[in-house]
Amino acid sequence: MKSDSGFILGAIMLAICLVAAPARAEDAAQGCDVPDYLLSTEGALPKVTDAVKGGRPLDILVVGSRSSTIATSEASAYPARLQAALKEKLPSVAINVSVELRTKTTAAEVAGSFARLVEAKKPALLIWQTGTVDAMRSIDPDDFRSAVDEGVVTLQNAGVDVILMNMQYSPRTETMISLPPYLDSMRVVAEQHDIPLFDRFAIMRQWNEQGDFDLFSSSHGLELAKRVHECLGRALSRFVIDAAHLGPVQQN
Repeated sequence: MKSDSGFILGAIMLAICLVAAPARAEDAAQGCDVPDYLLSTEGALPKVTDAVKGGRPLDILVVGSRSSTIATSEASAYPARLQAALKEKLPSVAINVSVELRTKTTAAEVAGSFARLVEAKKPALLIWQTGTVDAMRSIDPDDFRSAVDEGVVTLQNAGVDVILMNMQYSPRTETMISLPPYLDSMRVVAEQHDIPLFDRFAIMRQWNEQGDFDLFSSSHGLELAKRVHECLGRALSRFVIDAAHLGPVQQN
């Protein structure tokens, strides 16, 4: 059983260093477009809106696993690319995106640390990337949903905007781990609390199916991983801007 878990973990970590298909004629960052329906949300980000419209610094904290990083290239990981894209769209706003890694931890374990983390970091927005470890450990989906709910409530009570981010898509692990119950649980919590859900899983599956990236290949490389993270960072920046209802006037 332990060796099987190691194999599954290895396969998932492989997805971190994703392989891109040959680039289209457009710039790599524009060669992985996301359909509007995958970036639409009824959730709101009032703290982000207030910070931008009030001319205050916008502090964003990403809480996630190793899939929020690129080995030896922190500046190319999606949190850094999110910061760069937001600075392009909001040039008059001081934007800082930081990362808090919570590797090999379940949603319940991460949720229990939120009160102290928010007190220390004081972000306007926290992006919570979760689900993979719980799915790998076959945590009861109801327990997972309760843990995510608890974490969101803690963050909202602390006056922090929240974006939930689900798991990354990998056709190599799709048959090994049952992700749908955890994906559904996150969607339910997001709807119940009127917060945005960044559907990374569906977005990456779309890229794979339309040929932007070959996520099945066992090959990997730093430059190719950078392209995927660049695309994720840009898509996430668009998602934040739209959820905060920041029009052209605020963006410029």
